[in-house]
Amino acid sequence: MPRATICLLGGTGFVGRHLAARLAQRDYNVKILTRAPERHYDLVVLPTVTLVEADVQNAAVLTREFAGCKAVINLVGILNERGHRGLGFHQAHVELAGKVIAACRAAGATRLLHMSALNAARDAPSHYLRTKAEAAERVLAAGELRATVFEPSVIFGPGDSFTTRFTRLLRRTPGILPLACANARFAPAWVGDVAEALLRSLDDRTSFGHRYQLCGARSYTLRELLRYLVRLEGLHRLVIGLPRRLSWLQAALMEWLPGKPFSLDNYRSLQVDNVCSHNGFAAFGIEPMVLEAVVPTYLGRFTAQAELDKYRRMRGVAP
Repeated sequence: MPRATICLLGGTGFVGRHLAARLAQRDYNVKILTRAPERHYDLVVLPTVTLVEADVQNAAVLTREFAGCKAVINLVGILNERGHRGLGFHQAHVELAGKVIAACRAAGATRLLHMSALNAARDAPSHYLRTKAEAAERVLAAGELRATVFEPSVIFGPGDSFTTRFTRLLRRTPGILPLACANARFAPAWVGDVAEALLRSLDDRTSFGHRYQLCGARSYTLRELLRYLVRLEGLHRLVIGLPRRLSWLQAALMEWLPGKPFSLDNYRSLQVDNVCSHNGFAAFGIEPMVLEAVVPTYLGRFTAQAELDKYRRMRGVAP
């Protein structure tokens, strides 16, 4: 029997790479659409994975690439936009979801997995959360596509933009770190658990037409998480939470920096606790990993990466 093909949008990103590896292990053909295949040739070492140069905002291209696929998985999302009016979020989330739905219908693809976000709602405080909600609504309204929507809390793992990014910031910060929205609460989910939930849902008919919140085993404030990373790294850093007005000011200033490390839209998203009312991992028989059991395997003083960074510093090369 020929292998079934899964088409991944956002397959070169953090979650996409982990999901592609698991799909390849389960003997699926994995087609990853990307604008720049030459930047991601490391993925080709995975058996059955193919990189296809494609503009995912081109509806005709999507229709062509979805033909013959068992399922389409849309992991595309942005945390910040180039502008400040929400147009970038609308294009990346809502408009793309509409194009994916239309292309699935035209290509005859009848299974769609869609990555949304925890707390996505039409009345949410940020463009990010509002557009995520609108996209998810469109997907679930397309009943013939047998869609499933996933709403994870922040996702952690090797190469993430959460624990890894904050650890790098802590390493480079001398003495004191002023932290915006320090009391914001998260229930971080391990990327391996998230990828496994998506994989198990593929043939799970009970998941059709439903959305699942995905949270880790415990919840933490942002301050608690950073203090944990400080201890793990063996650093001497004082994490000081900023009051609400100074948090807003920090966001207002940093959104104009190159790369937009923190923005007013991020600030608004952090006004809502990122924890689950009902953890959807249970529906797929997954007991979520505890953050403290995983993070030391890729961060901390005694990892191989830490030793490499130490050697680089000795050689005068910043990690």
